[in-house]
Amino acid sequence: MSQVLSHALIGTGPEKVIVMGGWMGDHTVFEPSFVYLDQAKFSYCFADPRGYGGSRAIAGRHTNAEVAGDVVALADALGWSRFHFVGHSMMGKVAQYLCSHHGERLKCAVGVTPVPAIAIPFDEGGLALFSTAWEKPKNRGAICMMSTSNRLSKTWEQRMIAESLLTTRPEAFRDYFYMWQAENFADKMMGCATPFLAITGEFDQGVPTDAIKGTLMKWMPNAKLHTIANAGHYPMQETPIHFVTTIEAFMAEHE
Repeated sequence: MSQVLSHALIGTGPEKVIVMGGWMGDHTVFEPSFVYLDQAKFSYCFADPRGYGGSRAIAGRHTNAEVAGDVVALADALGWSRFHFVGHSMMGKVAQYLCSHHGERLKCAVGVTPVPAIAIPFDEGGLALFSTAWEKPKNRGAICMMSTSNRLSKTWEQRMIAESLLTTRPEAFRDYFYMWQAENFADKMMGCATPFLAITGEFDQGVPTDAIKGTLMKWMPNAKLHTIANAGHYPMQETPIHFVTTIEAFMAEHE
């Protein structure tokens, strides 16, 4: 029997939004942006996937299909027939899966520095760095720094490592790497009509803007691209006011 994902609710507005964080940790990655949310217009549900945060004890296969199914089940439990979805990084890939498989439930989707719906190629060194990060904490920090162009402080890096270790189960962290790196459903994305906002960061070396232009911007006829200046892979932390302003403006277009 499935369990409803752990989640935190913020706001009481008529526009319903489910938000999920990326590979490095649970929904608390969005905390720097909480104070700027329009709680009168939107009702936000910040959810944790299986094996992360409050959902740490929920076992799973940790696939795009499973996460997407859990999102729909969560919306059902909340009584939300249609909703907006915001997903960061690997959950940006889940956002694309939702669009192609559960599009009737979505008003729109936002992929925040989203991993495209393809298998992501790695050279030998990159694969060694990423595929062992589940058991090597320093690799998690190196990945965070690389994906923000090594612009941020060592204090931030150490906090990201600590929060990642605190909020993720190692086995789930390992599995989610292969979810976002190896799964490929690009053939389902061509012509997908769900309104989609792809947010990239000026200094993101993990998911550069050109990678989005060459993939989902070509697949999805109603996709828009917005690059946030002075941000890398974590605009919700690096530029939280700009981040919230951008996503809320897009969702307001698709009430």
